[in-house]
Amino acid sequence: MNTLLIVDDDLASCRTLQLHFRTLGHEAHVAHSAAEALAARGRVAPELVILDVRMPGRSGLDALPEIKQAFPGVHVIVITAFHDMETTIQAMQRGADDYIQKPIDLEELNAAVAKALRYGRGEAHGVLVASAEHASGDRHSMVGHSRAMKEVFKTIGLAASSGATVLITGESGTGKELVARAIHRTGPNSSGPFVAVNCAALVETLLEADMFGHEKGAFTGAVERRPGKFATANHGTLFLDEVSELSHAIQAKLLRALQEKEFVPLGAREPQTSDARVIAATNVDLAHRVREGSFREDLYYRLQVINIHLPPLRERKDDLPELVQTLLARINREMRRHVWRVDPLVLRCFEAYAWPGNVRELENALMKAVALCPADMITCDLLPGQMCSVHATHVHGAAPGARWRLRDVEKEHVLRVLEATGWHRGRACELLGVSRPRLRRLIRQFELPAPPYAAEEPDEHENNAQA
Repeated sequence: MNTLLIVDDDLASCRTLQLHFRTLGHEAHVAHSAAEALAARGRVAPELVILDVRMPGRSGLDALPEIKQAFPGVHVIVITAFHDMETTIQAMQRGADDYIQKPIDLEELNAAVAKALRYGRGEAHGVLVASAEHASGDRHSMVGHSRAMKEVFKTIGLAASSGATVLITGESGTGKELVARAIHRTGPNSSGPFVAVNCAALVETLLEADMFGHEKGAFTGAVERRPGKFATANHGTLFLDEVSELSHAIQAKLLRALQEKEFVPLGAREPQTSDARVIAATNVDLAHRVREGSFREDLYYRLQVINIHLPPLRERKDDLPELVQTLLARINREMRRHVWRVDPLVLRCFEAYAWPGNVRELENALMKAVALCPADMITCDLLPGQMCSVHATHVHGAAPGARWRLRDVEKEHVLRVLEATGWHRGRACELLGVSRPRLRRLIRQFELPAPPYAAEEPDEHENNAQA
């Protein structure tokens, strides 16, 4: 049994909702104004407040922050007959967990209440992120305890002190620049600058001037002398990202800069020197590029004195919990939010997902979820759709290749969708693409047990109640 506080100046609505939630086994109290709700502090300790917006005296929106402060840890669902964008935005910004429009669909309200109470009493056992432990590192730190990442860390340690040229390979989004920064940070030239160049971002003429610099008048628009990245990175590290995109002409100049430690800026007559350590990165097979003739073989061998290959995220899923904790702590700090928990179903979706965008995709998904999260827990509805549309057999831990009957797969899929929607049958029908009667038959056919927080399904001919 949970304690609810219904705050609405409409006496009939209050009474209807109070009887409804008492029927579901909750202890439901009512208040007919914001002042009356706040006056109940000490007498009532609600786990959830259902709060109307338009009321005499203080509006629900104005009182919402004070209600959150008066009842620590309380969840708030805002209801109103006046649905507009500004009100919705204000409600969510002031701490509402959900926002429901009148006339109330009781099934929608039941699902919202069930979801809030479920997380509020800890049934979801979310992953708690300890800010002191996980948010201490900067955004360039790397984490991982999988065997593959341990080998990467070992190689970084050995490579950093050698001063040799390093080639970092791996798919897009695996963190190649993080490796380059780690080598620089732990190497002998750590006190010097770290300069990054995206070799695919500029056209050839501009890239050459950007890398090697130019004299005044070297080309149209060169109104002053400018040093290039090689000169800027002197006594430090020059990171060449997407090095495979360099033209043959620039490859030749880069080879000379690596061999002789000197280069000639555009329009200059005398060479300049730089002892910058070069670290290159690519997400393509450079050896294949050499075989097809688009990349110089001598430059290839000069670049990969030491090779560090970063595994894709799908091959290091043991690191997911630690990555989520670290990224979430960092995002919370940067966005000034306090979203510290993750629904276990989210982690199961993460474990089943293929991660074509690797760690960068994970970070973007978490950033979006934190930005849109109304409470302190990330749930599946905050994730991009493709992350929760994985095969049900994977989400529920079935071994790949298991010979399940079609009926078993369908049963698991229906159950997964119901769990992801908090047993909101209307939303489940939309995701499954079936009618309400069809979903009822599937639930009976597969004998799916409804959790305690799920509202009872009304009779097929019963209309949605309004409040």
